[in-house]
Amino acid sequence: MNVLIFEYKNIGIEDICEALKNLGHSFKCITHKAIGDSFNKEFDDLFDKEIELAKYDCVFTFNYLPIISNCCNRHHIPYISHVYDSPLVALYSYTIINPCNYVFLFDKSVYLEFKKENINTVYYMPLAVNVFRLDSMMKDIGTEEKKFYSSDVSFVGSMYNEKHNFYERMKNISPYTKGYLEGIMQAQSQVYGDYFIEQLLKPDILADMKKSLPFQSSRNGVETEEWLFAYYVIARKMANMERTSILKQVSESFQTKLFTRNQTPELPDIQNMGPVDYYNMMPYVFRLSSINLNISLRSIKTGIPLRCLDIMGAGGFLLSNYQADFYEHFIPREDLILYESVDDLLKKCAYYLRHESERKQIAINGYNKVKEYHTYEVRLQQMFDIVFSRI
Repeated sequence: MNVLIFEYKNIGIEDICEALKNLGHSFKCITHKAIGDSFNKEFDDLFDKEIELAKYDCVFTFNYLPIISNCCNRHHIPYISHVYDSPLVALYSYTIINPCNYVFLFDKSVYLEFKKENINTVYYMPLAVNVFRLDSMMKDIGTEEKKFYSSDVSFVGSMYNEKHNFYERMKNISPYTKGYLEGIMQAQSQVYGDYFIEQLLKPDILADMKKSLPFQSSRNGVETEEWLFAYYVIARKMANMERTSILKQVSESFQTKLFTRNQTPELPDIQNMGPVDYYNMMPYVFRLSSINLNISLRSIKTGIPLRCLDIMGAGGFLLSNYQADFYEHFIPREDLILYESVDDLLKKCAYYLRHESERKQIAINGYNKVKEYHTYEVRLQQMFDIVFSRI
């Protein structure tokens, strides 16, 4: 099989290429910044020329890209998209129904939303890990790596505390709107497995928010203004609030390292180690930390975040908030540990730091499950089976 890949700074592109090679397939990978455009004549011409130069069986990208879908549709070639971002506004493009599309979503709840609307170009598929690359990294862990990355508890991820983030730009909202938003975020913080903020953004609240953030729905899609504010503004603010609160309490009780881009003066007891490179540094954090936390973005309703598979694939111990899709692929308390509240998280941190052998066995179980069922080789074969059984 010959696969044409388009990408622009995508995480995992090296891993997908390695997996294709391991499976005996040929491929060409083209990096082009215009893949994020809705329309681009120069890109269309490049695509057409590439298709004329060689015979490709399909086109692959991470995340769904309308411009790729339209190009594939013109040439009647299957377009495989493996989505790992959430939220992803491009999913609500009118192009999603193009018959060339095979869009694989890692969040089952989002998949079911599309299926409910009789959109048959989407499929449910969890994310994947290059376990073999991670294994090779762990063979020679040096003293410096152990010193820098080792920790009782660690978290890798954004704190969503950038200056001038979307939520903080809303400086002109009324006290009523501010109080209402704080109230619904507080209510949402008590519930995992469902994200109901979109339904609670009443017209008057939305109108007030738009005075500071004049978001508009795209002319090329069906996403609503309520959806945009709920997923791109509120969900990120909630991530900032929840991660800050959780890490503050954890770091007050346990040695904790945070690997993130921005400074966090609001967390005086945490060791902020700065950002880590996905390929060359992050796996060491996961292997060398006794406990790796996952604190999901609320926009990921039921799906298993990539961070979780990366942790288990590196042989790390995972302590995560509840995500319903875990139960389809893993056994909680055997492959990973889930927490139900911040108090429960703190108790489980204390317990598993005291019970090393139990903690290590859970990490081994999770690693073995990922290595058997969630590698890129497994995932690609599953996608190819779906695509080429229907042509």
